[in-house]
Amino acid sequence: MTWSEGLLGFAAGLLISVVTAPVGVSGAVFLLPVQVSLLGVPSPAVTPTNLLYNVVAGPGALLRHRGSGQLRGPLARLLIAGAVPGVVAGAAVRVFAVPGPQVFRLFVAALLLPLGLWLCARTLRPARPAAGTGDGRGGAGEPEPGEPRLGEPRPGEPIEASSTGSSPLSPSSGQPSPRATTLLAAAVGVAGGIYGIGGGSLLGPILVGRGMPVARVAPAALACTFVTSVVGAATYALLALTTPGTVAPDWLLGIACGLGGLAGGYLGARLQPRLPETGLRLLLGVMATGIGLLYAVQGLG
Repeated sequence: MTWSEGLLGFAAGLLISVVTAPVGVSGAVFLLPVQVSLLGVPSPAVTPTNLLYNVVAGPGALLRHRGSGQLRGPLARLLIAGAVPGVVAGAAVRVFAVPGPQVFRLFVAALLLPLGLWLCARTLRPARPAAGTGDGRGGAGEPEPGEPRLGEPRPGEPIEASSTGSSPLSPSSGQPSPRATTLLAAAVGVAGGIYGIGGGSLLGPILVGRGMPVARVAPAALACTFVTSVVGAATYALLALTTPGTVAPDWLLGIACGLGGLAGGYLGARLQPRLPETGLRLLLGVMATGIGLLYAVQGLG
């Protein structure tokens, strides 16, 4: 990595996080296309480099939730139990089944297109707040460090228990059972291990959509993303010892991008009251849709 590439990586992580943090979208989702198209990170090393970004940028957001009790709660344990083996399997699929850039671009398109369309639809036709889910905003996935839209209680406000008195993971409350939650986390872990996003960006909106309170989902998804990113990056590093090609993460570039993401997340949180959330969300939706379409054309071409 040259100094110019490191500075570009830092700037990319910073700018992406400033834009994505106020609307609760993971910067890792948009950083990967930057690494592929601008920084020229080879495949499949781009995936663990993206996971390394999560490892460096994530602790700031985790610290914000250390007093909530949800980072080590039952939901976090279920998500980690499912996603960790999933991300290991996803790394193996990425290295041995999807090593080339063309097929990987199709995979990126398959993830970005639905995300972009969902962001646009949610912006133009916002969902009505559901009972027990805070303000109903919820974000689109794992928040950036310092990201304010996590649906967490206000300072000093306790997290309310379920009105039915049942477990937050009880099937009777209309939410996924523990077994279903773990299986979902495993499937998302595979996708996260291939793409390099950890999984919280996908788990968050799915679980909130199934009726789980955002105050429980956000810290658990953050913890899951951090753990799976560490495991995923380590898995790629181990595979690089026995597999030819550029498999290991670009350590310096991943750290540079992560430091930019760490700083950008806090800056985005401070600027959030002054930024137009609706416009930012629509911009990200259009960007994700456009990049997804471009990669789909390139992958099929």
